[in-house]
Amino acid sequence: MCGIAGIHNLAAGAPPLLSEAAAMIHCLRHRGPDDTGFHADDAIALAHARLSIIDLEGGKQPLHNEDGSIQVVANGEIFNYLELRRELQAAGHRFTTHSDTEVIVHAYEQHGLDFVERLNGQFAIALWDSRAHRLLLARDRTGIRPLYYTTVGGRLFFASEIKALFALPMVPRHLEPRALGEIFTFWSVQPPATPFAGVQALPPGHWLAVERGTLRQQRYWDWSFPSQVPENPPTSEAAAAELRELLVDAVRLQLRADVPVGAYLSGGLDSASVVAIIRKHTAAQLRTFSLSFEDEEFDESRYQRLLVQALGTEHTEVPCSRDAIGAAFPSTLWHTEAPILRTAATPLLLLAAAVREHGFKVVLTGEGADEVCGGYDLFKEAKIRRYWARQPGSARRARLVGKLYPYLAHSPAAAGPLAQLFFGRGLAQSDRPTFAHMPRWTTTQRLWQFFAPEVVAGWKDWDPAAALQSSLPPGIEDWVPMGRDQYVEAHTLLSSYLLSSQGDRVAMAHGVETRFPFLDHRLIEYANSLPPHYKIQGLQEKAVLKKAMQGLLPPEILQRPKQPYRAPDSPCFFPRQRPLPYVEELFREARLRESGLFDPKAVRKLFEKCRTGRALGFGDNMAFIGILSTLLVEEMFVRRKALSSLTDSPAAAA
Repeated sequence: MCGIAGIHNLAAGAPPLLSEAAAMIHCLRHRGPDDTGFHADDAIALAHARLSIIDLEGGKQPLHNEDGSIQVVANGEIFNYLELRRELQAAGHRFTTHSDTEVIVHAYEQHGLDFVERLNGQFAIALWDSRAHRLLLARDRTGIRPLYYTTVGGRLFFASEIKALFALPMVPRHLEPRALGEIFTFWSVQPPATPFAGVQALPPGHWLAVERGTLRQQRYWDWSFPSQVPENPPTSEAAAAELRELLVDAVRLQLRADVPVGAYLSGGLDSASVVAIIRKHTAAQLRTFSLSFEDEEFDESRYQRLLVQALGTEHTEVPCSRDAIGAAFPSTLWHTEAPILRTAATPLLLLAAAVREHGFKVVLTGEGADEVCGGYDLFKEAKIRRYWARQPGSARRARLVGKLYPYLAHSPAAAGPLAQLFFGRGLAQSDRPTFAHMPRWTTTQRLWQFFAPEVVAGWKDWDPAAALQSSLPPGIEDWVPMGRDQYVEAHTLLSSYLLSSQGDRVAMAHGVETRFPFLDHRLIEYANSLPPHYKIQGLQEKAVLKKAMQGLLPPEILQRPKQPYRAPDSPCFFPRQRPLPYVEELFREARLRESGLFDPKAVRKLFEKCRTGRALGFGDNMAFIGILSTLLVEEMFVRRKALSSLTDSPAAAA
């Protein structure tokens, strides 16, 4: 894992300056604290901050081919590098290192732009081909590793994080209002857009080729689903066995490293499956890490301890208090570089700090299992609503929504007629690809009421949900309904939020590489081909995964209903009903007016509700966290106020 940055002249002119590339990569030293490397010529400057994991001595970047005409910097890992290396050596290529990154150089020589399709990994790549005068940027299939770019003054700048682009004074810094509208609808910005005007994200599963001033972007991989349930599918037992074998192989590949590898253990099925496979199928020594909370509503330590005992791991439990979340929240936003609607990223930031303190650079996680195997309540909710839509007047079918969200103290599905009214909206549109997501998006979009009237006026003729639907792949309407639901989830919440704000960014803040076996593209493609009822049987989520893990995990874990990872929200910022100093400053009415993004009166009313403990459920909490995080992003990246000036607490600098 690393950070990459670079500058490319789109036309003839002064060569890129190494001093500029150095300024960019300096901002990314948290991603790669072990080494720094550069390459520059008249058209390109490449910079690399290294987190050494494979070939600790020989894997310094940039790496190049035999004559130096191809130069590569990469962030991430190519897990099948040993297999690719053997193929390429058989084809006559000569390797000078044992690094996984060097296979990129020779695979490009051998296969051209199609080489990315042969990579099994999580990566962001910048490759310079001086003979073809081509810069190639590429990103992994599911968007695990980030890559951003912008063009200013006839030059293209790219980097692993946006702050590296902002290290250059010629790159403008402005929040994009529509991006905020998307975050306050989907929880994320849809690529190629970002929260900042003029800065673009390379979408997952895409490459961008820049040749003599012309930019050409192409998708090389995407999630896909069948148009109907297979007539002769494998038995559920055979499907579970195949899924298990694919997961075993994904774990085997992702354990490749020349440093110790740990794992996160949340207490749920997904991370437990990864840990159980490591214990069963490898001889690897295993260290696990988990979070615990003082709030019983969020704490899963009982299940974590059960798993530690059952699987026999050496375990570290990291307690996370409300005070710690409030203190470290500004640091979270410095790393996410995007507003967020929940505090859940902050405990993961603190967990990564503990992982690094214990001497680990790599951890495997269970992220992605819900999207791949059908774990979210959203999928069950959509199943009930589609069943209800066949007889919209049926009271019996309407009552089924009461079975949703059993882990919530104030479940939105338990409100009787009001819940049925809410979940019953849009039943006539059950064939729309976004059908499953409309209740959540509608709820989140209510937060628009807190934006300044002039901001909302600029969105008068814009419907983010309609815009997203128009961007979906042709023929998605013909896919099996759950496939449509999974596709939209994977392209909104997963890639642009979970893998970013709660994944790469908070882990790499402390130089920790997170790996995701459930997002091995072979496993995704196989799971996508299975009948939906293998994933959700009745209202039992991830049935095929539970069957695959029988005998490897305790029954209490296999039978445990899905409990999404959550953390305390607004109470973290008002200890003893007094706002933290940086919160009080940002929510001053004069400061809100100066920003111009939010309605000061509405926001101050919300502030008082949260301060006095009268915040009502998800809506008020999401609004408060969303507004606070937006103001923090504006403060740090647009107004250029230093992170250290927001709080003097050591936890905030974590």
